[in-house]
Amino acid sequence: MLKAYTLLTICVVIWGSNFVFGKILVQDFSPTMLTMLRLLFIVILLIGLSANKKHVRTLNKTDIPVVILLGVIGVFINQWSFFVGLQTADPTTSALILATTPILTGVLAAIFLKEKLTLRMLIGSIVAILGIYFVVTKGNSTSLHVDKGLLWIVITMVTFAIMIILTRLLSQRIEPLTITLYSNIVGLVVSIPFAFLLDHPLRISSNLSHWALLIGTAVVVHGVAALIWNNNIRHVDASKASILSNLEPFVAMIMGLVLLSKPITGSEILGSLFIVGGVVLSTYQRKRQYGYK
Repeated sequence: MLKAYTLLTICVVIWGSNFVFGKILVQDFSPTMLTMLRLLFIVILLIGLSANKKHVRTLNKTDIPVVILLGVIGVFINQWSFFVGLQTADPTTSALILATTPILTGVLAAIFLKEKLTLRMLIGSIVAILGIYFVVTKGNSTSLHVDKGLLWIVITMVTFAIMIILTRLLSQRIEPLTITLYSNIVGLVVSIPFAFLLDHPLRISSNLSHWALLIGTAVVVHGVAALIWNNNIRHVDASKASILSNLEPFVAMIMGLVLLSKPITGSEILGSLFIVGGVVLSTYQRKRQYGYK
């Protein structure tokens, strides 16, 4: 169990960095085209990984609709709304919005997976939300301003919660690589027509360094990290695994400072401490339940 949580945390660190990398890429690629291109390279990677894997199998009729739903909502819409939002939204604030995923995931898990909402998880989530609110308002409750891009990030949060639930359901009977491969193929197929219908104007960078960043982040963030996540989420409760996403704002904050020269404010630091405290409080219950000290 400790190993599973460690690997899931690594995934969250990678995904937290993606806020800053995404902010950089949407300056040179239109959002839907960026989504399509990243999915293309992800699928190429997954096909290469699955070439000699005997456990990658065809889907039965009952799993096909769920995989299609996962591909459309959890892959395409999730990534597309993320890049649309980052056109105007601040990376750190976007990460903070996505940190609310555990609340929605916990509700969905209780409804569809019959998982329990523990008091410790609830308290930890409230502590994290307090940190989110403090950072968004910059310590002043009268200064709350919702950027249009943040509304798209909210959609990203909702689709991420749905992705966790659907992946959890499928992972009970299907290997992680199979889930990741087929769902990303669905996402890619769906993204192709929309890349030419939704992006006005259509933007594609001719800079090789931009393409290197696109390919590198696609492979690591949505390829390798997704495989690790799908391979380990089966060992933990979906609602508690998603609480780890609260670490993403802290990662985004540090990466924003390093790559975008975005200063870290006192309210962001204090808010992040609340968020990390919420993560520790929520996941500690899971460790005790399985005998970890």
